[in-house]
Amino acid sequence: MIDSERAMQPQDLTRLFVARANAGDAAGIAALYEEEAVMAYPPGSQTVGRDAIRALWEKVLANAPHFEPEVPLPTLISDDIALTSTAPKDGAGARAQVARRQVDGSWLRVLDQPEFVATTG
Repeated sequence: MIDSERAMQPQDLTRLFVARANAGDAAGIAALYEEEAVMAYPPGSQTVGRDAIRALWEKVLANAPHFEPEVPLPTLISDDIALTSTAPKDGAGARAQVARRQVDGSWLRVLDQPEFVATTG
């Protein structure tokens, strides 16, 4: 893990994700999630648990993708739970995460919906 900075505000998680992804730090990305976190990725499936999330990001980062910061939408906080979201730069869909405040005051992701495209039916 390259960067050990903790997210002291829920919205810090997205900034730390982008920095760690661009550094190729899959372990650092996984450290932004609770042990039993659930990520809705790859599309149509779920990745469950920090170890599985790390393994997924190792595969994704092997292709050295570049991530751009996205403007966060207002964070909603209720006690120790927060909802963070961003509108993707391409204007399609949305990204949303649920984070939980930890005992040390930092925040970790519990649920992550990195891609969501509304469909009309």
